[in-house]
Amino acid sequence: MDERLRRWRLVLGGGDADGTGFAPQGADARMDEALAAVYEGEQDRAGGLGASAPRVARWLGDIRSYFPSTVVQVMQRDAIERLNLTRLLLEPEMLEAVEPDVHLVSTLLALNHVMPDESRESARAVVRRVVGELQRRLTERTRSAIAGALDRAARTHRPKRTADIDWERTIRANLRHYLPDRRTLVPSKLVGYARRQSAVRREVVLCVDQSGSMAASVVYSGVFGAVLASMRSLKTSLVVFDTAVVDLTDQLHDPVEVLFGTQLGGGTDINRAVAYCQELITRPRDSIFILISDLFEGGVRQDLLRRISAMTQAGVQVIVLLALSDEGAPFYDHDNAAALAALGVQAFACTPDAFPDLMAAAIQRQDLTRWRERHLA
Repeated sequence: MDERLRRWRLVLGGGDADGTGFAPQGADARMDEALAAVYEGEQDRAGGLGASAPRVARWLGDIRSYFPSTVVQVMQRDAIERLNLTRLLLEPEMLEAVEPDVHLVSTLLALNHVMPDESRESARAVVRRVVGELQRRLTERTRSAIAGALDRAARTHRPKRTADIDWERTIRANLRHYLPDRRTLVPSKLVGYARRQSAVRREVVLCVDQSGSMAASVVYSGVFGAVLASMRSLKTSLVVFDTAVVDLTDQLHDPVEVLFGTQLGGGTDINRAVAYCQELITRPRDSIFILISDLFEGGVRQDLLRRISAMTQAGVQVIVLLALSDEGAPFYDHDNAAALAALGVQAFACTPDAFPDLMAAAIQRQDLTRWRERHLA
């Protein structure tokens, strides 16, 4: 019973409303103060964090002592949003104290152009650490899914070498030729893989909205763009846009440079970005165009729809993601999403963990509406 009262007391935050009668002691009292500094700062229970860098630094140390890293990341994000601590993140000692995550990276990228020189290297170290963790988590799965999809998409009935034969599918295709008395299967048709690994087999164009609401999607897009660019079978381009269009393809070897090449915030001209990306596509039927945007168009809407229609009619596999993040679909333009659906292009949010399978489905030209229903229900 005491443990339940203790937990409820920490959840409710004390005062006349909690009704538990439990008084935190020792570490519990310090944990309670750390929580109150963010979630009850407006009631002055613990005086909040104010704008004092030393106090924030102590608080960051406290929460890392008392809570697991996933909880620390949530508390940091809430503190930045609720207590307006953004400016303090420009101080190097603050950056060294925080627990890095995607949302912190998004905040630092938004502050990139007002960041003093003495903070810039600390900020890059934070971003590089998060990017490294994401690459370790996502790279192998992405490469495996895409390589398998490319192999399946490149099947042939005339494999040149025995090593290229897909024996499982060959046996399935020839079961009717099984001779029971000889316990032998006579393969009249071989199923194998075309060996074209050294050639570019798909063109992939990532077109990413860098307006403020898309911050986490920008981070994940930069990481995935670098992974895709490392695969010789793909020709990968990365374009980011607001009212201007910036091609970051030549920086894909270093996703940290890619991210610092973005500029979060500002207006949106999707049509202008799509027009630029159209020029990058040289083999429509072997191309995948991925637009990542909340679809709030500040440009010419009818031209945007016309361009998307032209791309699909030319054979381009067009994918529209409302978000590439763990948070689900953001607030988005439902009218534009409906207009795209009328063109046969569904708009939906995708998590980073599902993105490799989505790419594999696109490479094999599967029905993406059905893929979405199976994987993102």
